[in-house]
Amino acid sequence: MTENNGKYASVNGMNMYYEVSGKGEPLIVLHGAYMNIISMGEIIPQLARTHNVFALELQGHGRTNDINRPITYPNLADDVAAFMDAVGLKKANVLGYSMGAITGLQFAIRHLEKVNKLIFISGAYDIEGWQPEFKSFIPQMTVEIFLNMPFADEYPKLAPNPHGFPALVEKMIALEKEPMALEDNVKKLKVPVLIISGDADAPTLEHMITMFQLLGGGIMGDMDKPLSDSRLAIMPATSHTAVITQIDLLKLFIEPFLKDEIPEGFFQ
Repeated sequence: MTENNGKYASVNGMNMYYEVSGKGEPLIVLHGAYMNIISMGEIIPQLARTHNVFALELQGHGRTNDINRPITYPNLADDVAAFMDAVGLKKANVLGYSMGAITGLQFAIRHLEKVNKLIFISGAYDIEGWQPEFKSFIPQMTVEIFLNMPFADEYPKLAPNPHGFPALVEKMIALEKEPMALEDNVKKLKVPVLIISGDADAPTLEHMITMFQLLGGGIMGDMDKPLSDSRLAIMPATSHTAVITQIDLLKLFIEPFLKDEIPEGFFQ
């Protein structure tokens, strides 16, 4: 995708940058922390082969300006809702990765009427769902640590304020420390959710399985019980940052879910 199809929408005091591509059912794509449309890679153009993709850049990320407001998951979710209103989208499927996954989950919780299906990739619904190594890293996070990471060099190339990275990091560290306990909300969700995670991801495998069970999954098929509308997919030999790069595998999971395709067993 190029900037030729890039546009801006006025969203809650921001000029939110987004790109539209493809034809078909609307699909909103939400990137991870410190990412943008470009760093999401090939998954966006691949999805655009079969869907009308709306790829967003969230507050302070990519070409979307930061504003005088904390970055919280409820705020980000409400931004997605305001974006849909701004561009005239009444309902859409939503795909989120990492920070975008949790934003998508909050969006489904807060604006259920706008969501058809949710694709939840490498996120958590509870702070306890993160791997111990990541949980222990959160209290140690400082702006200086992130200034030495690769995305610090990439930030000024797109940002409206090229010097705004330290301020963004402060908000993102606060986001990581934000209390998060959404189990009851997950139980009540009325939309199908596809959970995708790596087997060496930031959320634990146990957390992903529990989320699937909260959504009605984990029962035995072939025993006269209908399968859950939600699904769980685990990628082998895959870390957190490797999940979004496995385009062919992601498509194999995503397309049947969006099309309501179910493999047939002997007893169907």
